[in-house]
Amino acid sequence: MEKIEIIQPDDMHLHLRDGAALVSVLPYSAKQVARAVIMPNLKPPVVCVADALAYKQRILNARPQGSSFEPLMTLYLTDKTTPAMVAEAKHAGVVAFKLYPAGATTNSDSGVTDLFKLMPVLEKMVQEDMSLLVHGEVTDESVDIFDREAVFIDQILQPLIKHLPELRIVFEHITTEQAAQFVASSSSQIAATVTPQHLLFNRNDMLVGGIKPHFYCLPVLKRAKHQFALLKAVTGDYAARFFMGTDSAPHAQHAKENACGCAGVFSAHAAVEFYAQAFEQMGALDKLEAFTSVNGAQFYKLPINRSKITLIRNKQQIAQRIQFADDWLIPMNAGQMCDWCVN
Repeated sequence: MEKIEIIQPDDMHLHLRDGAALVSVLPYSAKQVARAVIMPNLKPPVVCVADALAYKQRILNARPQGSSFEPLMTLYLTDKTTPAMVAEAKHAGVVAFKLYPAGATTNSDSGVTDLFKLMPVLEKMVQEDMSLLVHGEVTDESVDIFDREAVFIDQILQPLIKHLPELRIVFEHITTEQAAQFVASSSSQIAATVTPQHLLFNRNDMLVGGIKPHFYCLPVLKRAKHQFALLKAVTGDYAARFFMGTDSAPHAQHAKENACGCAGVFSAHAAVEFYAQAFEQMGALDKLEAFTSVNGAQFYKLPINRSKITLIRNKQQIAQRIQFADDWLIPMNAGQMCDWCVN
């Protein structure tokens, strides 16, 4: 195939930052996707409706001229979230609450310390038909970083689903065979996003021949067998449970190339192209549109986009670096060739 026309995608997991950084990175997503679920882990975090509406307006103000990009807003779940806040969020058009276990990832210090103490909040989310987005890792220091997702399934997700089977959950940026199998074997109330880096790379790409900090993200890249399990999941019999969520997360170059570098991969510059590469590896380009443009919208109960984009087989070289406010960031696959480009 030399050209593919697909329904314009939605990115169901996107970090846009704020201020000058927002202005720098938003055009890359606005060029490719119609809508995006915006992560709330700013400093300070987006914890109430007023925060979300103000942030949404800043995003709309930063859109390139003529863009119709639509931000779908979320709230940061904290120990202080109340059922009344859930009802207010639903009325204001907020699409979900995001669970960050305290200390799990970038800007997660305000995260939840004990999810099960928030059961009245979660029950209200069921009543209001709102989704819970989960960063699925435990933060127990005794648990190996490569096992934290699998342990989260056993210790948090399984008990939560047993208690509240009606709760709609998106297991964000899954990275393991266990997570893929869990989602595929669960009810239709459970779905998952998968990033381009976890489909295209594994921990060898990050560690062999020297540490490559721009591949470092959380959850961290896993073994090749887990990478292959994700590829099979997004193209297999239960593919409708999985959808595009880039987790594109910009950090300044100096913050990544650091003795204690930040976690996050910036992929928004060529996200759809990267997914096309992954699906082509599996001989499944015919399933790309459902993953990028249909499954997520259906889970969130949104109309399918009417606009379309075209992917052309035309090798492009990824930029070595991208302007990021008054700094630079290194994009995913910087300096490498990509087989596809969005026309």
